[in-house]
Amino acid sequence: MVDRPLDPPLDDADRDPDPDPDPDPDLVPPESVPPVSAEDLVDGEMPGGEDETRRYPSTIGGMFYLLVLAVVGVALSVVASGEWRTGIRLMGGSLIFAALVRLVLRARDAGMLAVRHKVLDAAILIVLGGLLIFLAGSIPDQPGF
Repeated sequence: MVDRPLDPPLDDADRDPDPDPDPDPDLVPPESVPPVSAEDLVDGEMPGGEDETRRYPSTIGGMFYLLVLAVVGVALSVVASGEWRTGIRLMGGSLIFAALVRLVLRARDAGMLAVRHKVLDAAILIVLGGLLIFLAGSIPDQPGF
C-alpha cells in the first residue's frame, strides 16, 4: 500500500462557486419553437409537411412480425390444449420463418424484426427455432402425460 499525504482541507475561498448559476437567458429556447418528436423526423421528413395519417404497422416487416406473433399465440394455445410437440414445432417454424423474412427485407423495411445486424438477427432466430423443433422431437414421451 502506498502512503500518500491527504489533501489539506479547502478554505471557503478555495471552493468552487455555485456550480449551477442562473441559466444564461441566451441559452433558453424561445417559446415560438414547437417541440418535435423523433417520429416526426423519420426518413428526414420535417413536421408540418403533408398531413399523412400513420399506417399501422408502418413497414412490411411489422406486418410479418405481427403474423409471427399471432402464430406463436396459436402455438401456445396448441401447447395448452395438450399437443405440446405440435405447438412447439409450430413456434419453432414461425421463428425460422421470421429469420427468412429478416434476411430478405431491407433494414428500413424490416420493422420490429430488425434489432441488430441482419445476419445476427437471422442467426439467433434460426438457432432458437431449430432448437425448439429439435427438442420437441428428441424429448421422449413420459408415461402418464
